[in-house]
Amino acid sequence: MFGTTKETEDSKKTAATSPAGALNALVKGTVIEGTVRCDSDLRVDGTIKGKLSCQSKVIIGPTGMVEGEIRCQNAVIEGRFKGNLYVTELLNVRETAEVEGEITTNKLIVQSGAKFNVACKMDVGTTSNGTVKHFDIKTATDATNTATKAVAAGAAEVRN
Repeated sequence: MFGTTKETEDSKKTAATSPAGALNALVKGTVIEGTVRCDSDLRVDGTIKGKLSCQSKVIIGPTGMVEGEIRCQNAVIEGRFKGNLYVTELLNVRETAEVEGEITTNKLIVQSGAKFNVACKMDVGTTSNGTVKHFDIKTATDATNTATKAVAAGAAEVRN
């Protein structure tokens, strides 16, 4: 009488699906405690304490802070992160970032000036037989200590 139900149903379907490249935002002053899940990109300028699982990119802005666990495809950190971070592709740590904890990623960029105090495990892809290779990153101090011990022991070759 006043309109067709077909138009109403179509508009509900459009509103329920998120467009490609959508961005969720958690603004400064907002605090979430618990578990957060999202399919599209998420920008955090507030605070999350708990678990964050994202099928796309997580951006922690300069005022953002996450304490807990993040699992995502890509991440850009400009603010603070403390906990366990699992990134399947690229982790980009910007100069304003403060990162502490354990990280597993495939590719890593750390810009000069960032505070990056982590145990980092690099998942560098697969070998020719299909098995996944993992490498632990050693800090410069660890490498120096290994070389010093080898030289003191009279070893002819040093391997890290």
